[in-house]
Amino acid sequence: MTDRQPVLQLERVSRVHGHGAAEVHALRTVDLAVEPGEFVAVMGPSGSGKSTLLTLAGGLDSPTEGRVLVEGRPLAGLSRKKLAEVRRRSIGYVFQDYNLIPALTAAENIALPRELDGVSARAARREALAALEELGIAELADRFPDDMSGGQQQRVAIARSLIGERRLVLADEPTGALDSTTGEAVLAVLRARCDAGAAAMMVTHEARHAAWADRVVFLRDGLLVDETGRHQAEGLLAAGSGEAGAW
Repeated sequence: MTDRQPVLQLERVSRVHGHGAAEVHALRTVDLAVEPGEFVAVMGPSGSGKSTLLTLAGGLDSPTEGRVLVEGRPLAGLSRKKLAEVRRRSIGYVFQDYNLIPALTAAENIALPRELDGVSARAARREALAALEELGIAELADRFPDDMSGGQQQRVAIARSLIGERRLVLADEPTGALDSTTGEAVLAVLRARCDAGAAAMMVTHEARHAAWADRVVFLRDGLLVDETGRHQAEGLLAAGSGEAGAW
């Protein structure tokens, strides 16, 4: 892979759910590339296709038409095992519902993808503790999900998405369960990962969060209808929450 090759590339991607009268076009011929070091925010009204875009980018679903490539590798046609390896090694995914395993502690949840890739339990735990420290929640290492608040679970899920050498971070409303101060701290961590060479794509409804991104893309009815650069995103922040509410 050259430095100029996108970490994530969607080529004419469409996703249709259902058939006949129940058919829903969740995405329509979307072209999008996310470069190394780039932080992209995705905005749009409810039902516009934002979460569908992330699930396709992360290999959790397959497009009806078009191609999804991660680090130049098409996801279509990969075996279930190979696709799972790509998701563990190359993609960090922050889900809205956290997806933590209740029977594992915070550190164990975070370390699990690394252990599945053959990293020793001791080394994986060391990496997990470092990720927790980066998110400012080292004290949660040996706590189980049921003993955490929603905001704490969210930060553990974000730490899990950042462990290892993952080049692509996909985040679906990563600050939704967090207070404003903690949310800004999480966004600073994501920004730092991009500045270090990773790529990130984040769904958000908040203009002030989108202002952390290098680029903001807007979806409506499954179509990519507009995009702005970083200075325009900062202008959106300065304009206040009224514009964000429209999305």
